[in-house]
Amino acid sequence: MADATILLVLAVTSLCAASVNGALGYGYSSISVPIALLVVAGRVLNPALVIVEVAINLYALFWNRKSIGRVIGRVIPLAAGLIPGVIVGALLLGHVAPASAKLVVYLLLLPLILIQASGRRWPIRGERKASVPLGAGVGILYGLTTISGPPLALFWNNQGLAKDDFKVGLAVVRTIESLCALIAYAFLGLLTRESSGLLPYIVPGVLIGFPIGHALIKRISTETFRRVCMSFDAYLVAFGLSRVLIDFGIAPGVAYQLLVATAIVDANLLWTFFRSRPRVPKLVPIPPETGPVQSSSSPLELAA
Repeated sequence: MADATILLVLAVTSLCAASVNGALGYGYSSISVPIALLVVAGRVLNPALVIVEVAINLYALFWNRKSIGRVIGRVIPLAAGLIPGVIVGALLLGHVAPASAKLVVYLLLLPLILIQASGRRWPIRGERKASVPLGAGVGILYGLTTISGPPLALFWNNQGLAKDDFKVGLAVVRTIESLCALIAYAFLGLLTRESSGLLPYIVPGVLIGFPIGHALIKRISTETFRRVCMSFDAYLVAFGLSRVLIDFGIAPGVAYQLLVATAIVDANLLWTFFRSRPRVPKLVPIPPETGPVQSSSSPLELAA
């Protein structure tokens, strides 16, 4: 593929991923990595994306700084497992194929996401105890692939976190993991000139896409927001799984049938969700009274 085409793919992918990230609070790496890996090697792509994600997450953290106190108690246990997990993932980057890690994660996530999209949840009572091993697993995945949004979103959606708390919680966690990954990559010598050369083609999409995402999500309800996250995760994981299966030698036609099947199932669940939502009656404004109300209807018509 020609260099100009590669750079165009990266620029368009960055714009779309940043728009989704601006709306949902995550999704930049989850969208950009499966597509960008088609044209750029992971050891070159990951450090460039981490640099961008540090800026994105610090911005999101600043934007939601007033709400940090509400979620910090739930974030600390995750961070306790996250930090060593990211370091381990970064160390494994040169020794373990990221496709293998993504295959395991996607196979586990996809059925769970579709089950939750159907409205079923199993809130974990011992959230703090579960958060430490979850953080470690998410950290390893992030260090290997720079992807962590879908499992974090699945966990906190399952726990019923409100929309604002959900976004600020993700901002805190992803700031910690991206900073840790950046330090680890720098220590391991992965921040090369080749990686930094991708930034001029990635950053403009971020600057444009984030405001678009903020505008799109501004007036969505909490339950609709949660359902949009689940639908987005389902398509995202199904697409990523299809790409990984192709990497493992599965024919594209067969691999993408999984994406089509996910789309059919999710479309049915979306239809059920929106059909079951109570309709809000449209309120007709009543003009102020200026005198006795005169009726143009006869008594017989009123009785009818």
